Amino acid sequence: MSTETLEKAKSTIPVKGFLDIKDLVIPQGEELVQAILKLKEEKNAVILAHYYQPGEIQDIADFLGDSLQLARQAKDTNADMIVFCGVHFMAEAAKILNPTKKVVLPDTMAGCSLADGCSGEGLRKMREQHPNALVATYINCNAETKAESDIIVTSSNAETVIEALPKDRPIIFAPDKNLGRYLSQKTGRDMILWDGSCIVHEAFSMERIAKQLADNPDAKLIAHPESEESVLKLAHFIGSTSALLDYVQKDDCQRFIIATEEGILHEMKKRAPHKELIPALVFDETCNCSECFYMKRNTMEKLYLCMKYELPEILIDEDLRLRALKPIEAMLDLSKSIK
Repeated sequence: MSTETLEKAKSTIPVKGFLDIKDLVIPQGEELVQAILKLKEEKNAVILAHYYQPGEIQDIADFLGDSLQLARQAKDTNADMIVFCGVHFMAEAAKILNPTKKVVLPDTMAGCSLADGCSGEGLRKMREQHPNALVATYINCNAETKAESDIIVTSSNAETVIEALPKDRPIIFAPDKNLGRYLSQKTGRDMILWDGSCIVHEAFSMERIAKQLADNPDAKLIAHPESEESVLKLAHFIGSTSALLDYVQKDDCQRFIIATEEGILHEMKKRAPHKELIPALVFDETCNCSECFYMKRNTMEKLYLCMKYELPEILIDEDLRLRALKPIEAMLDLSKSIK
């Protein structure tokens, strides 16, 4: 491949989100897996992947986890290069925690509806309206939003963090109103909620899920707290991504209806191979699953190119990084007791 071809591919990253090299022959199947593993060894890289990634990426990852688990791995890694298979805000968080390490993401267009819908400027204005409030922000947000926060939460540690905040201070919670409402009910804390939501978890249909439960009376509905309140009211168990995995594995029930992103089923089937897992139904009757198209933008081919050419790379202004680091570290300190 010519230098000119590579430079042309680099120039299109801001538009396409990934290295699109037309005349490069990319290995396939098991050869592709081995090529990625070879690159990982050569570059002293670590591959971090979220549970919502395509199954083949989950299988090749060094560490598979939810947002809290991956943040910890990113902070503690000794690798020279972090290859983050997730969405943009996750790779950005890894760079915030590791300023001297190279952090790459297979496709920078792997975004998030929650992160896109909440800005640092908007959060500043909200704080101006409530000057005595503490700002607790869900990790599903960009660096500018994190920098305007007092503390970050994940679905795994949110209840612990909210409970630890001073009782005499109001709380602004952004950007997920469904998670915020759920936490307010669980903790008894009144919260000022940003009006944001996850397009995946809002797609679940309470009416269709109710029919699923009626048709499967021996099944339990388990749901992520990003889902709407009407769905959560039907749930037998509500929990973070990692909590849902543990519940399916340990509970005596043999059939589950799963109300979260369908990528989690890949790991659930590994942990509970003899149990029946039924994807919760969404409003769109032409689809029986809920899939985050952002998460699925990452592919094995893009992962290979990302590792081979170390692009796209995540870069953050140092002043912004330091301001965003403070609330992340506050979260990690409060979360030491959570597995």
